[in-house]
Amino acid sequence: MMPSPNSKVVRAKAGSGLSPAWLLQAGRMEYREALELQHRTVAARAAGLLDRDLVIILEHPPVFTLGRHGNRNNLTVPENFLAGRGIEIVQVERGGDITYHGPGQLVAYPVLSLEKLGLGVADYVSALERVMVQTAACWDIEAFGNPKARGVWVAGRKLGSIGISVRRKVGFHGLALNVNNDLEPFSWINPCGIRGCRMTSMALETGRQVDIQQVRQVLADNLGGELGMDLKPLSGQQLASIL
Repeated sequence: MMPSPNSKVVRAKAGSGLSPAWLLQAGRMEYREALELQHRTVAARAAGLLDRDLVIILEHPPVFTLGRHGNRNNLTVPENFLAGRGIEIVQVERGGDITYHGPGQLVAYPVLSLEKLGLGVADYVSALERVMVQTAACWDIEAFGNPKARGVWVAGRKLGSIGISVRRKVGFHGLALNVNNDLEPFSWINPCGIRGCRMTSMALETGRQVDIQQVRQVLADNLGGELGMDLKPLSGQQLASIL
């Protein structure tokens, strides 16, 4: 489904006073590889080796992640059930509880200086919610944030999740937006630690497959606009040379 022509997309405009930043469209990447990339990038940003903020947008093969306060009791199937399907559970330092990542879900990892942006953690989380709300609106999906249950919702169904971490005043981890992904694995957990939480996707809400490449671009545009960044493409090789 093409974005609605009546929907507003926030786009970074040259000369508009936005801060220069990098955008890495990374395709599909194993979770642990992406986590290591974030750690290296955070260290480089904090040390000044990376002179601007970076947004990484990618998809993951199937994986469950547990936030720093995550509870394995929110897994509703035996761990050997997941092991038999080759799905790992990874404990990480982000906020939040347990969630699932898989193909067809877009994950954005902004690695950015919250201090330079003048953002506190709560304001930053709200900004990430607005990014997903704006993106969903381009497909005529009416989503909203909820300060009591962070993330983005559509009529009581969760469309997108947020979990961040801050190290040396640099934010990382980020958001996950369900586009065309299989939602069944969410039934194997209490998503984000919420019993009875129903998950949804852009495909489910529109009743058809959604072009994930279009969503990638709209999501990047909205991230740039919401966070005041003029995003320019960066390749994996270019990033490796910096790190």
